[in-house]
Amino acid sequence: MIKYLIIDDEHIAHDIIKGYCDLLPNLILKKNCYDAIEALEYLHKYPVDLIFLDLNMPKLKGFDFLKALPSPPKVIVTTAYQEHALEGYELNVVDYLLKPFSFERFVKAINKAMGPSLPSAGPKNIQHGHPSATIFLRSDTRYIQVSIADILFLEASGNFVKVVTRQEAILVRDTFAVVLNSLPPEDFLQVHRSFAIAPKHIRSIEGNQISIGDHRVPIGKMYKTYVDRLLG
Repeated sequence: MIKYLIIDDEHIAHDIIKGYCDLLPNLILKKNCYDAIEALEYLHKYPVDLIFLDLNMPKLKGFDFLKALPSPPKVIVTTAYQEHALEGYELNVVDYLLKPFSFERFVKAINKAMGPSLPSAGPKNIQHGHPSATIFLRSDTRYIQVSIADILFLEASGNFVKVVTRQEAILVRDTFAVVLNSLPPEDFLQVHRSFAIAPKHIRSIEGNQISIGDHRVPIGKMYKTYVDRLLG
């Protein structure tokens, strides 16, 4: 489970963030903090994996709070002030959500935070390509949590992307580039204008086709060099 903290002086912000988190699996709220001092006291005793941080708060501002943490967890900034975005990225925040933000935008921030370095269910030392690394994929009105290690390949399909895993095929309404860029680049290789694969799942390569799982994926002429590199 991903343990998170909400730090915001507005009660409605807590309700919105918790409501969004409740729609997603494996997120557990550990505490509602209404100022940064309260959060510092909590973090002194208990670790969390993720913080939703407002900036304009009494007693101690959000970024001053962040600078005071010796080893901060992942942080998603939630604020009404766009002008502080640059400073946020200089402090290595995961994402910067400008209020009011939609659920879809919120999910994109969660996907960034749930990269391989964020602890989730399973071992704590999550590495790139580790089976515990997951991503949320939107299919129709549902958000499906998928293990990145289970993804065999992506296929562009009109206005959709088909994400084929070892268990199922999920149709995602998004561009091929957006879905591919949301995955760890070292774990996926584009082999065709409309296909990207996870090389670790390759069964064989013959001619201009890759056998992966029970599927065959074409190799585009422009991408053959990348495949050749796999073969040494």
